[in-house]
Amino acid sequence: MRLLATLVLGLALGAAQAQETYPAKSVRLIAAAAPGGNPDVLARLLAAKLADTFGRPFIVENIPGAGGVVAAELLTRAPADGHVLMLGDSGAMAINPALNPKLTYNPLRDFTLITALAAVPTVLVANSALPANRLEEFVALAKSKPGQLSYGSAGSGSVHHLTMAVFASRAGIDLLHVPYKGGSALVAGLLGGEVQVGWSGIPNVAPHIRSGKLKVYAISTARRSPSLPDVPTAIEQGFPDFDIATDIGLQGPAGTPRDIVSRLQRAVAKILREPDIAERMANLGMELRENGTEDYVRFMKADMERYAQAVKTAGVRQD
Repeated sequence: MRLLATLVLGLALGAAQAQETYPAKSVRLIAAAAPGGNPDVLARLLAAKLADTFGRPFIVENIPGAGGVVAAELLTRAPADGHVLMLGDSGAMAINPALNPKLTYNPLRDFTLITALAAVPTVLVANSALPANRLEEFVALAKSKPGQLSYGSAGSGSVHHLTMAVFASRAGIDLLHVPYKGGSALVAGLLGGEVQVGWSGIPNVAPHIRSGKLKVYAISTARRSPSLPDVPTAIEQGFPDFDIATDIGLQGPAGTPRDIVSRLQRAVAKILREPDIAERMANLGMELRENGTEDYVRFMKADMERYAQAVKTAGVRQD
């Protein structure tokens, strides 16, 4: 009995010591996106600062595929010791569970939700030739031509697709959906007049808005963006509670020790408020949403419900 007690005490002390010395080696920071995607950009901003904070390399590893499913499934198989973390966005964490009832993971069950990081709003933009200069004019035009105006998205089931599905339902308009392979292709389609409108991330379209090549009607979140302060929200223009964004958070495998989670939260909270990081995020159209585990879990439940409703509205399903 005494031997067993000694072994248990030794294991407990060993675990505590391991957490005290965290990280004991390099940390893999999985970006559930291709290079240049929002999770990748934010991961690289964080990696260098986290390495300075903890004295170990934080190595960004891009694992795109299936809208974040490949990265998320990898995280579920990783050891729960804080040495494999993921930056997953709404695609991996909320849209995929809504689209696919047979998904192999559940974010609330299979991950440790460390903290939200940022929200990335989209803006509704139009080809400059479209004869509508404000949101109300666009809605009126669409109502006068049901099914004749087209909108582009970054793919079926993407946040761009679901945002428009929700907006069109609220506005009572019927538009033709044209899915593209990614956000850059969507913007090219808008500029070339292949589609008339689309919701897009701010960095992809801001230069074209400023040059007059694209018109902008609204931003998708409840607050205006500092990077485009003159663009009104959809809420301001008569669409109550319209608040949709791509949210990025930091996750670990289920069972990641609480002490490690707390240390990561403190480090991230400090880093995201450093002037150079805050300025870079603002330039990318990202809004700070760092808030710790308790609020992140609450938010994740709401986000999953929001996208489940959006998927239902859009009539999209992947089995």
